[in-house]
Amino acid sequence: MQGQSAASVLNKAGWARSVAGINPYLTLYSRAGIGRQAVDDAVAASEISELPSARGCTYVVPASDFALALKLSQPSGDAEMNTARKLGVTEAEVAKLEAAVVKALSKAVLEPDAIREAVGPAARNLGDEGKKKGMITTLPLALGRLQSKGEIRRVPVTGRLDQQRYKYTAWNPNPLAKFKLTYEEACVELAKRYFEWIAPATMAEFQWFSGLGVKTAKAAVEPLKLVPLESGSDRLISPGALDKLKVFSPPKKPQYSLVSSLDAISLLRRDLKMLVAAEDQASPLFDVKEARSGSGLMDLPNHAILDRGRLVGLWEFDPASNAIAWATFIKPDAVMKKAVADTEAVVRDQYGDARSFSLDSPKSRVPKIEALLRFVNPGK
Repeated sequence: MQGQSAASVLNKAGWARSVAGINPYLTLYSRAGIGRQAVDDAVAASEISELPSARGCTYVVPASDFALALKLSQPSGDAEMNTARKLGVTEAEVAKLEAAVVKALSKAVLEPDAIREAVGPAARNLGDEGKKKGMITTLPLALGRLQSKGEIRRVPVTGRLDQQRYKYTAWNPNPLAKFKLTYEEACVELAKRYFEWIAPATMAEFQWFSGLGVKTAKAAVEPLKLVPLESGSDRLISPGALDKLKVFSPPKKPQYSLVSSLDAISLLRRDLKMLVAAEDQASPLFDVKEARSGSGLMDLPNHAILDRGRLVGLWEFDPASNAIAWATFIKPDAVMKKAVADTEAVVRDQYGDARSFSLDSPKSRVPKIEALLRFVNPGK
């Protein structure tokens, strides 16, 4: 996808999970060579944006999907409101607060503290009981609902996606103003995109990603007319994609990519063993809670090195040495070493670090780095 825009990559590869880490940047760099400044420029130009979406999770999505993502996020706001009602918060109270927030943001772009000052008593503290339920004041509830309605949007203070300081601005025009799909129809659109991004996938995998119940997920997938990957398989794919898959020949030469631990190739299915060769699945590198759930391999414990869809290594960035610490399941060749060196330079020079998520710090990463450096593959 070299030369394509950030929006085009997200359309084809899938929305990039965003938790104040490096994943959106690596998603775009690994596939299209897009650097940090170009990504930040695309955010500033509203070609892509970090928005709440399915399950209330934040993703970086292309402009063509802004309205869809927001529509899918709305049930999460309803769930938050149900919690607030148990704390004595009424719909009328929240509506009044939302109006005060919109009025404040119509005059200026503000950070949360400034919004709190501007709305005054319209936002209130919910006391000890609120703390127990993770809802200290009513302001985050109002901000979240207004985002899902498309009336305001959250933007990074520094313009970067790998940090956690935000300000809010009024969103004009509202991306939902001309969006006519019902929530159920939006779920069908999500299913269509999901199976374009990552098929063949199972209904259970789509259900996890979308956060939909069994009945709703089934109704969303039914119009797509998917077919089994092969007789008896629970993995589904569109007939057109299956035809292409049958005649596809993997490249003969290695194609190495360094991606994040939240890359769509693993996150959309959460079935890590599909990417790991059978002989590598017992590796001690997977003997951590981040990777295994019960007897299965679920999530990447570190950032990943991929070769034509196979997980061939793991890596972390070590700020202490300004270098990538890495380990592989195969013998590294010159092409792999160059891929590591190139990504190392990008992370060092453009980002300064490669956090997985907001709470990931150089200190918390030390045990992971030490585990990678201890790992010795007999094939090396």
